[in-house]
Amino acid sequence: MVYFSILHYILRFLIFGGNLMKFTKLTLLGAASAVALTFVAGTNLAIADGHKVKPIKMRWASDHSGPPHPAAIAEVFFAEQVEKKIPGSKVQIYWAKSLYNVPKGTQALTKGNLEMMTGQFGKTSSVEPYANTIVGAGKLTTPGAIQGLDGTKTYGQLKKVFNDKHGITLFGSGHLSMYMGAGAVKSRMLVPADFAGKKIRSMGPAENALLGSLGANATTMSFGDVPPALQTGVIDGLLTSLGGFNATKEQAPYFTVAGINGIVGDYYWFGASNKWWAKLSKGQQKALSDIIVNDFIPFQKAINFCNDKRMVDKYKVTDVSKAGIYIMNPTEAAVLQKAEGGATNTWIKTKVDAAGGKMVDQFTAEAKALVAANPMGSAALEKTDCTAFAADFAKYAKGSPLHKKKARK
Repeated sequence: MVYFSILHYILRFLIFGGNLMKFTKLTLLGAASAVALTFVAGTNLAIADGHKVKPIKMRWASDHSGPPHPAAIAEVFFAEQVEKKIPGSKVQIYWAKSLYNVPKGTQALTKGNLEMMTGQFGKTSSVEPYANTIVGAGKLTTPGAIQGLDGTKTYGQLKKVFNDKHGITLFGSGHLSMYMGAGAVKSRMLVPADFAGKKIRSMGPAENALLGSLGANATTMSFGDVPPALQTGVIDGLLTSLGGFNATKEQAPYFTVAGINGIVGDYYWFGASNKWWAKLSKGQQKALSDIIVNDFIPFQKAINFCNDKRMVDKYKVTDVSKAGIYIMNPTEAAVLQKAEGGATNTWIKTKVDAAGGKMVDQFTAEAKALVAANPMGSAALEKTDCTAFAADFAKYAKGSPLHKKKARK
């Protein structure tokens, strides 16, 4: 059991340290050294500049569901790292809007009424319209391109807006499912004619523009209302993630993906209240920043990638008449992209000023360059050894203490 724990820890160390070597290539001495170095680095977080770091008490809010949602598993991982590396600390996590939804949580961060949260750029747009400037289908269409989001000029401008206007520090972006798609009740939606006249649940206003361009009637509703709406015929289908498909596959078994980010393109952001952050000591800030940037965010992206992989491996189909996940080929996906015809960007520009409009065009160009520079198969993320996360998925299976819970207190 101890050996397994050490092996599992080493695998994580290699993945999150950017070293994708196989464990079998390590010598026994090297493996022991890796564990020792990781242990020392972790325990040293409790001491900064020769002074013991005081415990941190904080709350983290998210509107997505709890475990086994991969984003929730990552947030528990964050809490565990804080409580382990800064002894005496306590992190409470609130899922499924049990504390705040994204707009209200963003405002709570500004006021100092919340410490940290997982936001979503598209859902933040009602509070900050510029947040929409990086969303939209068919932009970041490879894992490597998505990984490059934080390095774009547009993201840097958003980070400044969040800080200067809203008093929120963005530590980085996170991944939603890369395979967002369209689920249908009776038959698969592949071409614009399949969408025409259908009542489709949208994920947000930006996606409404896409659905409108395909002739569908978009409706926005919380995910909790989706299964009964599908079952009773209130809606004919939905836009959602692979996790959403997993939750609604009995009601909407025909799930279609137009490649990576081919139907929906949106991203998480991880932010802290500046008012709260200013109350922390320098040592606390340093220790917490290290955990967020070097432990939590890499873990979040990797486990999300692996969750996508395990879902596709389990439910992928190549026959469009069969229930399951069908991934369009580039020719099929291009038909939807042509029908969209820039409708999402046009809509976003109606919600922002001239400077925001320039950001939309700027990001579209940046995304195109990122895709060209990061073709499929080139990103280190795509080489992640997903067996390293088997224990994490098993830990939150049905019957486990946090399975589908709304809070970790």
